[in-house]
Amino acid sequence: MLLYKIEDFNPNYHQEAFDGEDIKGMDVYAGNSDDKIGSIDTALVDETGRFRYFVVETGSWIFGKKVLLPIALCRVDFKARRVFATGLRSKDRVENLPRYEHAMALDRDYEERVRGIYRTPTVEASVPVEASLPLDAPDRTYQPAEKLPVASKSAPVSEPQPVSPPVVKADYDRDSYTYDREPELYQIDEGENQQLKLYEERLVANKIRRKSGEVAIGKRVETEQARVQVPVEKERVIIERVTPENAGVPVASDAAFQQQEIARLETYEETADIKKQAFVREEVQIRKEVEQDTVEATETLRREELDVKTEGNADARRL
Repeated sequence: MLLYKIEDFNPNYHQEAFDGEDIKGMDVYAGNSDDKIGSIDTALVDETGRFRYFVVETGSWIFGKKVLLPIALCRVDFKARRVFATGLRSKDRVENLPRYEHAMALDRDYEERVRGIYRTPTVEASVPVEASLPLDAPDRTYQPAEKLPVASKSAPVSEPQPVSPPVVKADYDRDSYTYDREPELYQIDEGENQQLKLYEERLVANKIRRKSGEVAIGKRVETEQARVQVPVEKERVIIERVTPENAGVPVASDAAFQQQEIARLETYEETADIKKQAFVREEVQIRKEVEQDTVEATETLRREELDVKTEGNADARRL
């Protein structure tokens, strides 16, 4: 079965498998100690997407050497961003492991050399291999992050119990070998360390600005009939004949009967000069005002609570 680097198999692995966390770059410590031995370079998955190895850059122990760490021989503390390599307790084991290079092709024989080193008993063979990070599950590929148990800083470390030394696999067949044959290297007992996430719903209120309408303001021309009265004056000549007081009194003959004696008067009259002219009647000011209102909404929220059931003499305590 072929192996792939996690970033090549799925570029979005940190979102789907680790709940947004990136396993690459996490510090690696020997066993459960504070002895830093390097960092995670990448992870290798098989064709089904199940995690099989971490690639550990052993910078602090052996500079520049990368080795494979079977996924079941470590536990991950996401809060502290630490990986505890319970399968790499001694520097001798790191020195004996074959070197890993990104450009190399991993075949079954190379993997068997790696497994042979981890099967070999060491001075720590009397303590159990601790595993707290199930990165694969038998019923699905690419197990989501909520199923991954995360180690807690305050979680007490169990006391090591004597166990029998591991048995070297003598019936290796490169054509028929499957990872399920060695669950101590590639599969983790989820019953030893599990994590449940309790969820609750909350109301999240946001405001969306949308167009509710439009006001168009323009002008139109209306017509009407208007009347105006303008008083005008017109001159006229009044000719009135009267008898003078000295009527009958003789006058000089040379003053009478004069020829071409004409009296001239100019008369004037007014005419109406009516025309249309535009004037400003009123001004219209346009503005917007913001009115605030409160919108209330009622929803039914759900929240998960822990339901603990015990049988027999089992002791369960909430911390």
